[in-house]
Amino acid sequence: MQTVQQIAEDIVAREGGFVHDPDDPGGATNHGVTLGTLQRLSRDLDGDGQVDVDDVRAITPRIATDIFVQHYFDAPQIGLLPEALWPTVFDMYVNAGSEAVKILQRLLCDMRIPVTVDGMIGPETAGAAAKALDAAPDHMVDAYGIARRNYYYGLADRRPSLRKFARRRDGGKGGWIARAEAFIRPKYWLTDFQHASRVAAWG
Repeated sequence: MQTVQQIAEDIVAREGGFVHDPDDPGGATNHGVTLGTLQRLSRDLDGDGQVDVDDVRAITPRIATDIFVQHYFDAPQIGLLPEALWPTVFDMYVNAGSEAVKILQRLLCDMRIPVTVDGMIGPETAGAAAKALDAAPDHMVDAYGIARRNYYYGLADRRPSLRKFARRRDGGKGGWIARAEAFIRPKYWLTDFQHASRVAAWG
């Protein structure tokens, strides 16, 4: 099993370098760390007295990895969850914050293991996740990945400006969908036809 550090390094590698897409809710991003995150953490990386896009450009893979471990794994207590869920929940937390935990909590409720859907990991959610994994050890990680994929599609349904992250210009799976399916066994990936059918209403 990967260490938390290795999972974080994989996330950084998956995120890539500097991007400043006006449609991205996170704003300017480098190695997966957004301007909003730097501002929230008061990380003035270039020492000019303000936290702005120049600081985002200054983020190194090491800085990003350290931020992810401290603020996106340790702080939300992902370590309380069963270890098998760490990579996918951690990755989703970097991408969507506490929504990553809400997706898990809603999935647990769907599995008739009731928990409070509040986006926070405590003894209740950790215990419920362990119970779910015991009940479906071969399917729980896939089920969470599929729930992630559904979340991305639903978000794009509601916000047309975000559809480019779920569907490429050529109609294929966008980055969000590929990201979710990276944590799902291939037999549960959508076919190109299934993906096209799912997004057909977008025009």
